[in-house]
Amino acid sequence: MNTEHDAHNPDDQDAADAIALPSQVAGSGTLDRLVETARDYARQAASENTLTAYRRDWAQFARWCRMRGTDPLPPAPELIGLYIADLAAPRGTSPALSVATIERRLSGLAWGYAQRGMTLDRKNRHIATVLAGIRRKHARPPAQKEAILSEDIRAMLATLPQDLRGLRDRALLLIGFAGGLRRSEIVGLDHGKDDTPDSLGWVEILEAGVLIRLRGKTGWREVEIARGSSAQTCPVQALERWLHFARIDFGPLFVATTPDGRRATDRRLNDRHVARLIKRTVLAAGLRPDLPEAERLRLYSGHSLRAGFASSAEVDERYVQKHLGHASAEMTRRYQRRRDRFRINLTRAAGL
Repeated sequence: MNTEHDAHNPDDQDAADAIALPSQVAGSGTLDRLVETARDYARQAASENTLTAYRRDWAQFARWCRMRGTDPLPPAPELIGLYIADLAAPRGTSPALSVATIERRLSGLAWGYAQRGMTLDRKNRHIATVLAGIRRKHARPPAQKEAILSEDIRAMLATLPQDLRGLRDRALLLIGFAGGLRRSEIVGLDHGKDDTPDSLGWVEILEAGVLIRLRGKTGWREVEIARGSSAQTCPVQALERWLHFARIDFGPLFVATTPDGRRATDRRLNDRHVARLIKRTVLAAGLRPDLPEAERLRLYSGHSLRAGFASSAEVDERYVQKHLGHASAEMTRRYQRRRDRFRINLTRAAGL
């Protein structure tokens, strides 16, 4: 069984199947085909990772309701206000959830009710005032993952074997770092345009580098990865070697290999592979030896590549912002772990 993809959820199928012609409209071949097209789009309204999280949120809320002798249906703002209060200040041994996680849980509940043809009013005072109080009392700066800097990447690459898997993982780390890509974007790449229906983008290898076209939350964007100054760390050369020896000229860019590691399959890697690869190579490279192993593993994730690029690229901030696809410079600054603070003294510039 392939464990790298989540099973399709019947809730999503039910929501898509609910799309149909109005009862007063007679069906035809053209309209019936449009209905199927609309259903396909409805199934792709959110990413699989988001849907997986929402399903889990709904299941946890339903279980919470059952344990208290009540029912999650229909939506009751008073009950949901009590639920999020329990998440923020639980009794017993359950850990308190962060404000961001509680807000995500609310989004999951709104999705769950929408799948059942109901609406959750998150602005209802029973929900909004409790959430505002939780934010006021418990909100804190988000915990940031450790950035993987250029010197860290070199140490991590040195731990990889010189076989087909090693070629793949070397290309994956370098493309992810140099592109400032999210882990889902890395494994969502195809060799060419329209190669697969689940693609998030494709690559074009040019003389000067690699041009990546990515589908994001706000539309398409282009990411340019130029050739590096060293053959050992050039992301473009690493990608070319992987594609050559894996014989990939169509379909997913990063795929699993056979058990003996000698041949590439046509099965796209799951984004969890990126997180596992990063944690494994971080430990093997001995990064942050001052910390216990468990804490080191918590510090690093797929996001560490993106933060590492933002922190390592010593160029004008606007170029980093464009490369990462951020709408604001403030968002880019959140990724810059060693930003040169106070480089510009606005106090003195103002005459003080």
